[in-house]
Amino acid sequence: MKELKSPKIIAVSKSFPINEILPLIEYGHVNFGENKVQEAVDKWAKIKEENQHIKLHMIGKLQTNKVKIAVKLFDFIHSVDNEKLAKKIADEQLKLNKNIKIFIQVNIGLENQKAGVNIENIGELVDYCRKLNLNLCGLMCIPPANIKPDRYFEQMNKINSSYNFTELSMGMSSDYIQAALNNATYLRIGSSIFGKRF
Repeated sequence: MKELKSPKIIAVSKSFPINEILPLIEYGHVNFGENKVQEAVDKWAKIKEENQHIKLHMIGKLQTNKVKIAVKLFDFIHSVDNEKLAKKIADEQLKLNKNIKIFIQVNIGLENQKAGVNIENIGELVDYCRKLNLNLCGLMCIPPANIKPDRYFEQMNKINSSYNFTELSMGMSSDYIQAALNNATYLRIGSSIFGKRF
């Protein structure tokens, strides 16, 4: 059996009110994930001012018209999948003198309904992001539902290593063990922490 490393856990707090998240903040948890910019601003702007150690991760699709707000609030963006979005982030970071950590989202299952860059286009986007001096730290994926994720995670691990990235964002409540066995460094866990969303 492969050795399990110790990935960081992003507590995916999307759709949960701040009163349900506060116990985790008080316990000392650092990494939290949101997928909607406005919801994140409403919930986290004041909390982050008071708890500057908290790291906020944008894990949902980011529209270019929300980048200005997102760059102000988030510390990590996991969903960069096109040049237009990368350029907008780079421009806003320069204005704010920020250096957000960026993951490129990969459509590992080639699913039409999912965001993410296709495997054959990863290199082109990586090169473009590096030219913009974005702080690329790794790749991110959401494998197809209802299929064993192991082969997708193995493939992501190999691709991630080929670019010498230090971080790999994959694995959720249903498959985090398999993700960790394939060197995921960030697991995005929601329902296993907060319970089911209604």
